[in-house]
Amino acid sequence: MKKDDFRCVECNEEAPELHRDYRNGILKITICESCHKPVDKYIEYDPVIILIDAILCKAQAFRHILFNTNLNIQWKLCVFCLLCEAYLRWSRLHGSEQSNDPADFIRYTKEWEFYSMFALAALELLAFCGGAMGFLRLAVGKTPELRLLLRALLLSCYGKVLLIPAVIWEHDYSPLCLGLIKLFVLTSNLQAIRVILNCSRLLSMVAVFVGLLSEVCVAQASEKTLANVQDMWMLH
Repeated sequence: MKKDDFRCVECNEEAPELHRDYRNGILKITICESCHKPVDKYIEYDPVIILIDAILCKAQAFRHILFNTNLNIQWKLCVFCLLCEAYLRWSRLHGSEQSNDPADFIRYTKEWEFYSMFALAALELLAFCGGAMGFLRLAVGKTPELRLLLRALLLSCYGKVLLIPAVIWEHDYSPLCLGLIKLFVLTSNLQAIRVILNCSRLLSMVAVFVGLLSEVCVAQASEKTLANVQDMWMLH
């Protein structure tokens, strides 16, 4: 990473370096000139502790991950989360249609249904990110770092991996669990926006709301379009 890209995890000020190497394995953590605290305390922490702090949506952990590391797994994580969501939708689509007829197994092998669920999930994620980023570009007044903002939004969707255990351990409270997972993901998105733009909580909340509204609109439009296509297919 470039030196200008480093940020203090406490006050978000730019820093020339995270630590200084005095050779022979001796490292000294850089002290921030603004807040007089270590620029990045997480460079000494175990990854598990960093993950726990990120799950708790601590701004310091988000700054460490987004500014002071070369973590570039956002696209792989995005695909994996979309696969989890597509599997959830596919399983719910067939959950109420179970049958003991061996010939009915063919219906479950229609891969195009799973792929269509994946495409719908990807379209909704695109609508969410586009809506939030479009609003922020208009509201902030200056062009934010859109590439870094997109990376932050994608990485902050890591909570969607919880959809898989929610499906495996299905019970009567599944809708509540799915709602809590969605709330957690939106909270992570909110914190990621605050960290990247160093903006107020209100602005990030409105950005997340606009993104969610865009996602809902696209989801409803997609459902109507899919229903119309299926009706036309049945007629023919």
